[in-house]
Amino acid sequence: MKARKLAVEGAIEFTPRSFSDDRGVFATPFQQSAFEAAKGGPLFPVAQSNHSVSRRGVVRGIHYTGTPPGAAKYVYCAAGRSLDIVVDIRQGSPTYGRWDAVLLDPEELRAVYLPVGVGHAFVALTDHTVMSYLTSTPYVADNELALSVLDPALGLPIPEGIEPLLSERDTHALTLEQAAARGLLPSYEHCLELEAELSAGSHVVQGTTGGLR
Repeated sequence: MKARKLAVEGAIEFTPRSFSDDRGVFATPFQQSAFEAAKGGPLFPVAQSNHSVSRRGVVRGIHYTGTPPGAAKYVYCAAGRSLDIVVDIRQGSPTYGRWDAVLLDPEELRAVYLPVGVGHAFVALTDHTVMSYLTSTPYVADNELALSVLDPALGLPIPEGIEPLLSERDTHALTLEQAAARGLLPSYEHCLELEAELSAGSHVVQGTTGGLR
């Protein structure tokens, strides 16, 4: 598995080897040893697995979890094709306001790791685009926040020919500047602390269960 650091501090793209024959394709979108080598620590304790299905043109995001508790995510596309977008909204981060994008599909089976406090969006490029997530915290509606994916100051790469289909919540989401003015953005230092706590918790889990392999 190949790992590549993205333009957002702490975010990582993973590309597994795939094996094809006349039956189809086999690949492993997550490998513990590759993740630990790239991140310098274990995967967060997984609290929830999410699954979404979207038609072409659907844009979900920019979503993030308020801190605390914050949330780390590991995302891949199981069917269809999507443009996955990582946005650094952590105030004080060396890459604050920057974004990076990764094409996700079931052929390459790339996956993206999003550290605590980072914003996430994706654009469904085909009908029946299936996104799968592992998250470090369970979904709690009151903790979930959104920023405008169409914020001109961010200039996110919505592909030409795509007319964004947004939820009502995402349509009326704040810009990055508005959210900062209202004190709704996470602190980079606080996010690092929460990330360290997740890693420590993962070590505890591995120690009590004999490992996650």
